[in-house]
Amino acid sequence: MRQPLVAGNWKMHGSRAENAALVRSLLDQLQPGPGTEVLLCPPFVYLSDVARLLTDSAVALGGQSVCDEPQGAFTGEVSAAMLKDVGCSYVLVGHSERRQLYGEGDALVARKFVAVQSQGLVPVLCVGETLEEREAGHTTEVVARQLDAVLAVSGAAALASAVIAYEPVWAIGTGRTASPEQAQDVHAMIRDKVAALDATIGGSVRILYGGSVKASNARELFAMPDIDGGLVGGASLKADEFAQICAAAD
Repeated sequence: MRQPLVAGNWKMHGSRAENAALVRSLLDQLQPGPGTEVLLCPPFVYLSDVARLLTDSAVALGGQSVCDEPQGAFTGEVSAAMLKDVGCSYVLVGHSERRQLYGEGDALVARKFVAVQSQGLVPVLCVGETLEEREAGHTTEVVARQLDAVLAVSGAAALASAVIAYEPVWAIGTGRTASPEQAQDVHAMIRDKVAALDATIGGSVRILYGGSVKASNARELFAMPDIDGGLVGGASLKADEFAQICAAAD
């Protein structure tokens, strides 16, 4: 049985006061089942604050991105060692907004994946296609290419200590959501691809769905056999709704 994971990606939202209120409300409401893991990914500047708020809770902390270099003259960047130092255990790698808005290509994402694992942290590898790519029938090709870039430098064994998140770009922040069947098709393709390299890892790797996940659709999405939880954006900024999404993963 794969352990469900629900990750909240706050993106560039929040303030110290807003974050404190959100986390306290969430912890009051959150009653994940014994097999459900919950992860919060606030902006870099609030990681230490949120880490303190999560002390003695079962909720994990994650970074939204990372530099592929361990240290040096990289103004504005944050290393995997720094994220570990402030209490992170997970790091998002290759989120669609990093790929689309900041030009992070497959090779850079693969190097970031390696950097995260070099510090004993768990990368959440994000993959997914644009609307144009889906309409052109290239979903499988795009997602496979993004996975292959990581597999080429890390090998299938690295996925034993990683999470994959399928996030169709056309469903992020748009209110549009892939149907459970559409999402399941891609999740099954990802799992089959990994299983072809290592059956054990293919069966155990957690694959999250990200793309306008809400309390109203979470249970139906999470009921699909190859969807192991969600990478949640806007809905993770509402404690009551995020708590309901976490409960749907039980």
